[in-house]
Amino acid sequence: MKDLTVHLNLKRSHRIAASVFFFIAGLTYSSWACRIHDIKAIFRLNNAALGGVLFALPIGLMVSLPVSGWLVTRLGSRKMLISAGLLFPLMLSAIGLASAIWQLVILLFCFGFMNNVFEISMNTQAVGIEALYGRSIMASFHGLWSLAGFAGVGLGTIAINMELPVLQHFVFICIICWALVLIFYRYLLPADEVSDSSQPIFAKPDSSILKLGLIAFCSLVTEGTMFDWSGIYFQKIVEVPEHLTTAGYIAFMSTMAGGRFIADRFVTQLGTKKVLQASGLMASSGLLLAICFPYLVTATIGFLLVGIGVSSVVPLVLALSGKSKTLAPGVAIAAVSTVGFLGFLLGPPMIGFISEATSLRWSFALIALLSSGITLLASQAGKISEEK
Repeated sequence: MKDLTVHLNLKRSHRIAASVFFFIAGLTYSSWACRIHDIKAIFRLNNAALGGVLFALPIGLMVSLPVSGWLVTRLGSRKMLISAGLLFPLMLSAIGLASAIWQLVILLFCFGFMNNVFEISMNTQAVGIEALYGRSIMASFHGLWSLAGFAGVGLGTIAINMELPVLQHFVFICIICWALVLIFYRYLLPADEVSDSSQPIFAKPDSSILKLGLIAFCSLVTEGTMFDWSGIYFQKIVEVPEHLTTAGYIAFMSTMAGGRFIADRFVTQLGTKKVLQASGLMASSGLLLAICFPYLVTATIGFLLVGIGVSSVVPLVLALSGKSKTLAPGVAIAAVSTVGFLGFLLGPPMIGFISEATSLRWSFALIALLSSGITLLASQAGKISEEK
């Protein structure tokens, strides 16, 4: 009985520590996202120029893919997660120091690079911890990421209302993140579920992994748009007062965070296919509501629906990919995460280019179309879940 108690406590400590690092990742990224419109104003960027600057993020991601995969495989997710937990918030602080556009571009490249290292490391940790529990807990980890995003934008709103400079705001977030790393790093899972150092973290995915990746892409391109452009949409299209520019983002993050904490219950009752179909329908409907009726109440309701829609998609496809028969769990999850996260980073710059050529509302319409792809591809996910 004593050994069982120790085992349960050990599992719980690993889960709490990993959850904290998911929180750090969400807090860091959301802090950047909620100050984008301020940085846009500081550097006097139009939508196209902002889109070009934001493109440094996915470039950093793509460059980091083979490097971060190699590092996590050779050194283990624990060491890399601790390193990323320190360096990712540091890159956020450095962005606040940029005084020229070329400096901002370089720093965003580094920010995207470290973001990917963080993502691969923390999801690899989550795979190992989920194996200890013997049941799906991935959604709860991602729920902490979303909750952190909600906290980050809340702190960002306070910083904006206090007219706190971007640098001071980002340094404050960095200090919080570093404190959390120093407290919880020792409780991370010491060894990965996939411990074979000769096994590459990235491998050529089979058709089922590719389909799951496409579903994640459709979801994360919508999330990326909400993160980087929701404040600008409310400012330019909904035309709200300055203190309400984050209202849509807060609405989106609140329902996305809440949805992830209850996702497993609905999957058990309804099945993966139906949950994904409903998710895509809600996300696209919410965006269309905000596009067709760009007023404070209707746009906020629309963003609430978008949050509900995308809340469970990524955790579900990651859980399915972890059951792959052709790839080890960590490798499969990394492959799906990579395809999906490209959507998270490519979406925002794409919005900038399209909105400059047409309008911001038309660019959001394209995202609504992409989010409907979740519903169209859901039947394929249902087949994959039956095969696993």
